[in-house]
Amino acid sequence: LNLFNIYSFHFKSRLAQLEEAEGAFDYFTLSYRSFGIQRRSDNGLVLREWAPGAEAVFLTGDFNSWEKQSHPFTQKEYGKWELYLSPKVDKSPAIKHLTKLKLVVLTKTGEYLFRISPWAKYVTKTLDAITYDWTHWDPPQPYQFQHPRPPRPSSLRIYEAHVGISSPEEKIASYRNFTRDVLPRIKDLGYNCVQLMAIMEHAYYASFGYQVTNFFAASSRFGTPDDLKHLVDTAHSMGITVLLDMVHSHASSNTEDGLNYFDGTDSCFFHGGSRGNHSLWGSRLFNYSSWEVVRFLLSNLRWWMEEYHFDGFRFDAVTSMLYHHHGIGTSFSGNYSEYFGIHVDEDALVYLMLANHILHKLYPQCITVAEDVSGMPGLCRSIEEGGLGFDYRLTMAVPDKWIQVLKEVRDEDWDLKNIVQTLTNRRRGEASITYAESHDQALVGDKSLAFWLMDKEMYTNMSALTAMTPVIDRGIQLHKLIRLLTHSLGGEGYLNFMGNEFGHPEWLDFPRKGNNESYHYARRQFNLVDIEHLRYRQLYAFDRDMNLTEDKYGWLAAGQAAVTTLNQADKVIVFERSNLLFIFNFHPCNSYIDYRVAVEHAGKYKIKLNSDELQYGGHGRLVQDTEFFTEPMPFNGRAQSFLVIWRLLKNIALK
Repeated sequence: LNLFNIYSFHFKSRLAQLEEAEGAFDYFTLSYRSFGIQRRSDNGLVLREWAPGAEAVFLTGDFNSWEKQSHPFTQKEYGKWELYLSPKVDKSPAIKHLTKLKLVVLTKTGEYLFRISPWAKYVTKTLDAITYDWTHWDPPQPYQFQHPRPPRPSSLRIYEAHVGISSPEEKIASYRNFTRDVLPRIKDLGYNCVQLMAIMEHAYYASFGYQVTNFFAASSRFGTPDDLKHLVDTAHSMGITVLLDMVHSHASSNTEDGLNYFDGTDSCFFHGGSRGNHSLWGSRLFNYSSWEVVRFLLSNLRWWMEEYHFDGFRFDAVTSMLYHHHGIGTSFSGNYSEYFGIHVDEDALVYLMLANHILHKLYPQCITVAEDVSGMPGLCRSIEEGGLGFDYRLTMAVPDKWIQVLKEVRDEDWDLKNIVQTLTNRRRGEASITYAESHDQALVGDKSLAFWLMDKEMYTNMSALTAMTPVIDRGIQLHKLIRLLTHSLGGEGYLNFMGNEFGHPEWLDFPRKGNNESYHYARRQFNLVDIEHLRYRQLYAFDRDMNLTEDKYGWLAAGQAAVTTLNQADKVIVFERSNLLFIFNFHPCNSYIDYRVAVEHAGKYKIKLNSDELQYGGHGRLVQDTEFFTEPMPFNGRAQSFLVIWRLLKNIALK
């Protein structure tokens, strides 16, 4: 409690300093309107940069035939540099839309460095080039959004997606392709939120967007900034909330097209020396104690909210930010000494508090999600309570548990108690996003759940025109049960990675030298769902109806489930949540007649979702409109009821 008070004190002090020096955090966090290139009403251009280690700064590009020193900046206070370019004779701007530019930084040692502005809004690369170009983005007719942000969902069902791999074709797909072909599928599946990965520009495609080079630039490999705005606008027209995968935990070590050594020193945006390098990722680590770094990062959040109308962020690698050890070689057991002490990076922690405070004050409907494996207490409590202010944390232990179980244990030997413990082990009062698998489990080197369950038979036996094999039969049934159990028992939100809902048959691998730059695995084969005789269609249908059932009854927005039956021998799990009764039978061969389970209320129960239906790849041995009755009986020393089920097959959700 004392340490929470200390963190809260540091946050309040930092916020007060910011407001005193800058007037208000609103102005401070809109610094993207004063840094980089700004066009005035008379078409004069003002350029402002922060390069404290530079001896001189110049602007070069197409507009001055790449003369290196013809346009020098003027040095200002606190390491800032400014340049004014008056309009042309015809009153047009001195730099036109799509002009190629570079900053020229003269270092203290006399070296000239060509750099991209950290505030660049658009960067592009030709096919034969190694590095990116700063391309001035100032269209004559800026994109006009047509649709307001949808209301914040009470039950968050997230579709995690990567634009570049969103086509069955072996190529980099575009924003427009995603808008046209994928958004309607997301809507049809019942997801109310799409989380976009790899949007912030990254030179290395195979980094999955986690080695960011240009923080204010939407990746040009997928299209233009206007194409991305159209994607977000279209999603909003469908009632779909859009989250951005935000990487403020580290930055690419690239120099010519990234932030590294921007002013010729290793300590401009980052910590100097070894502290500024992530030993596992080979990337640079931000100095969150720096005033200008905080300006840059907070303004970056405002930029994506204001310019692109995103609805919130999934903050990547929060664990790496929170601790000086970055989580390396650390296994978190839950002991409070692991979360409080000198190993906590208080500057990073305070930055996250500032980010959440500002986002939620300015955008009350904003959603922030923390990717934190450590379980930091208070991460998802409000700033006013002394917490860090996130709305949700990702329950990263759950997908790890499913992969471990599938790797190491035959399904008839699963320890259901251990699985349930993992699904329900979360901090009360702190909301969680739970998932059976994300992009991490689809990457090459690992296998998706469908692959672990069915492996090579997915290539030969997924046609309904051929006889069902035991491997495919069991795999399809467990795929559905795993997802519904995770969805209904695991948290206050649910996440799925694109394609995994229908058991995508292949892993994910980006083009690289090791695979001869192939795009064969850098795609999602949505076309498989459209082939009527393939069983992928059945998994898709179950995932859709699972989401639509949640949308109707709202179990994600309800309190944590009460598990009333956990029978290891029978492989049966029963729990109640949101006035629904969930019954799972994980037994590989047993069905049950007259099986009694506890319910809170006596009365009539009707099946609302049955995974054994034929349309979901089941056997159709339980009629959908079957009704069950209960009568009051004592259970565990208090008044309860039992539900008599005449024939229980696989997995049923009842009301």
